[in-house]
Amino acid sequence: MIQKKIVDLLIIGGGPAGISAAIWAKRLGLNHLLLEARTELGGQLSDIHNKIIDYPGMIVENGLELQEQFKQHAQNIDFNFEIGTIVESINWGEKLLFTNTNAIYQFRSILVATGSSPRKLRVPGEQKMIDRNEVYSATRDKDKFSGKDVAVIGGGDRAFEGALLLAEAGANVSLIHRSEQFKARKEFKDPVIQHDNINVITNTIVTEIQGGSRKQITLSTNDSRSTISVEGVFIRIGVEPNTYAFKDGISLDHEGYITCASEGQTSLPYVYAAGDVCTRPLLSSIASSVGQGMTAVKCLSFFLND
Repeated sequence: MIQKKIVDLLIIGGGPAGISAAIWAKRLGLNHLLLEARTELGGQLSDIHNKIIDYPGMIVENGLELQEQFKQHAQNIDFNFEIGTIVESINWGEKLLFTNTNAIYQFRSILVATGSSPRKLRVPGEQKMIDRNEVYSATRDKDKFSGKDVAVIGGGDRAFEGALLLAEAGANVSLIHRSEQFKARKEFKDPVIQHDNINVITNTIVTEIQGGSRKQITLSTNDSRSTISVEGVFIRIGVEPNTYAFKDGISLDHEGYITCASEGQTSLPYVYAAGDVCTRPLLSSIASSVGQGMTAVKCLSFFLND
């Protein structure tokens, strides 16, 4: 039986921005509900395997440790949330939100805090590799690939830092990038280019990934095609915002990020955004997401109480 829930403020996403927003919604006495697609709060914090040193007030070993702090805070504040709830569609005219559960949510306002996800190559064999859970972290898994051949795809900080971590742990790294221009900072570029265990392959794209424990990667240039064999593939070509469910209701830019004012208001006055869904990686951080979530909810409280 379909259940209809009436909420003044729906917060979509349970990462740092969404949690911060829900804390403030509770504090401001708003009729609110946070919806999180995953099975627990924290968003992508669980995917961070390196030490976090830039969140004021605490230094933690990894994202899981910070996630536990956030979850404990959520429990103490006791804001309203539901997990395992995926947004499927929104009727913007009627202000109705539909999910994978047997509930319809009627809302007066929405805060979108759905974050971003790793960008995919979208080539044959990639999704099969992901479905086999062959998604690795250079920080966590570097020792697993000592003495083995791996491929790192990308030209930014994460690709270069990952390649360096793997090479320092003894892996033989092929760093593959589509051009000769890299976005990575000099502190990563110089040691990577000079490292004996790293072969930098430029002006090359990956067109296919096949195989199981040993993978065959098809490489293409303007005038040739070749194959390399590796045991691990690290795709580090950036991120893309999780905005598909909102594209028909609010304005997005050419890369799919929500366009909004500095306080988070989107093209609709009752819809705000916060965190990585509207902030590019160069300017994003856990701290900025938390601040944006707070600012957006305070502004929405003015809208709701007007």
